[in-house]
Amino acid sequence: ATIFVVLFGWDRALAIAIGGAIVLVYSTIGGMWSITLADQVQFVIKTVGIFVLMLPFTLNAAGGIDGIRSRVEASFFQIDGIGVQTIITYFVVYTLGLLIGQDIWQRVFTAKTPRVARWGGATAGIYCILYGAAGALIGLGARVALPNIDVNTEGKDVVYAEVAQNLLPIGIGGLVLAAAVAAMMSTASGALIAAATVARADVLPFVAGWFGKTINTDDSDNPEHDVKANRMWVLGLGIVAILIAIITKDVVAALTIAYDILVGGLLVAILGGLVWKRGTGIAAAASMAVGSVVTLGTMIVLEINAKEPLEGVFANEPIYYGLIASAVVYVAVSLLTKPTDPAVMNRWFLRVTGKDTEEVPVSAGSV
Repeated sequence: ATIFVVLFGWDRALAIAIGGAIVLVYSTIGGMWSITLADQVQFVIKTVGIFVLMLPFTLNAAGGIDGIRSRVEASFFQIDGIGVQTIITYFVVYTLGLLIGQDIWQRVFTAKTPRVARWGGATAGIYCILYGAAGALIGLGARVALPNIDVNTEGKDVVYAEVAQNLLPIGIGGLVLAAAVAAMMSTASGALIAAATVARADVLPFVAGWFGKTINTDDSDNPEHDVKANRMWVLGLGIVAILIAIITKDVVAALTIAYDILVGGLLVAILGGLVWKRGTGIAAAASMAVGSVVTLGTMIVLEINAKEPLEGVFANEPIYYGLIASAVVYVAVSLLTKPTDPAVMNRWFLRVTGKDTEEVPVSAGSV
């Protein structure tokens, strides 16, 4: 939206709706295959746009690192300039959030071999660090070269587009704006498919079980019907996501809320399932529910009593309280419920250690 608003002067809601609709169309029609192909092109565009074009031009306009250092406060170059607590919270929220994010794992599962998955994950992690550092340097350069940009919420969101328009030549600025759109599209489409997959394959059958109903979402006898159902989920959740994006005014605040709930609700259950054999499925579900509620509830309470807007959203307490509550519930409920069937645990051990080379059926009763 910030790109479209700066370029065309559109209303923000209209810009989000149009941009979201573009992603929604190709994600719904093409699914994971279209996203994989589009991501490859978008990766090249955003890499060239950020590292080859935007970063050098911005640093040059700001007088290089020395020029920036001489015109900003010393705290901008201190590793703990934003505070140690904030750094720890960002690490917990975003690093661990990516570690358990389904949109990340769905790409891991498409790897041809475990070796490809390992190298792909490692190189992608290194790339993310470099990409983040480049973004930070571009922001520093913009602070010096474009001092008139307001530092309030909306000003921060439009810095990228303003840099592309005001510091770069017209043609190059267009490529850089395309890089930003490519980065956003690849993120949005992957997250959209992830949400639809989890909702249809995991959440729907789980909730149906509460009412004594069994739903099989894998219609292997009718692949066309299966694909159509997947498309409907992508379309429906995509519309919901667009509406949420229109309502939310701050990009970082939206990310913080989303990742707080993700980590506060899922981290303990996922890691617990990987490392603690005594953990149970009921305990995982309970810890997810309690962790999410405590995280979101703490955030709401702090925001109501905050002196400044979004102070509660960016607070450190919600994620900490959510993780503590989730961990306590996971351990307590696991110990109070029946251990997982040994046959199921053995199959799980073979899977997580990579020793599972063939499909060995487990009885329905054990499952």
